[in-house]
Amino acid sequence: MQIPDFEEIASVDEFDLVDRIEVFLEDTPVLLIRVNDQYFAIEDVCTHDGQPLTNGCIEEGQIVCPRHGARFDLSTGKALCMPATKAIQTFEVEVRGRKIFARSKKITD
Repeated sequence: MQIPDFEEIASVDEFDLVDRIEVFLEDTPVLLIRVNDQYFAIEDVCTHDGQPLTNGCIEEGQIVCPRHGARFDLSTGKALCMPATKAIQTFEVEVRGRKIFARSKKITD
């Protein structure tokens, strides 16, 4: 078993005017979010109803689903309130120079 390699997904420069961008990692829709100088990568799908989290408000280290108000922790993906009960997938993020890399936290066979 091995941990997947990091994949380049964005540049720090893409965050000049926005706090999030949509990318794909391992065929998964991912929302890359900047909070101050920290970056988070989360699966861009609410586990409650399968809708994107793309336009959700970011508050106190959480993203709020724009449809029904479910909240997810940006670091762990943990579902923090109803109607969601299942966590979203999160990804490990590294900034190298001006490039942003991410990889799944899952171990592959």
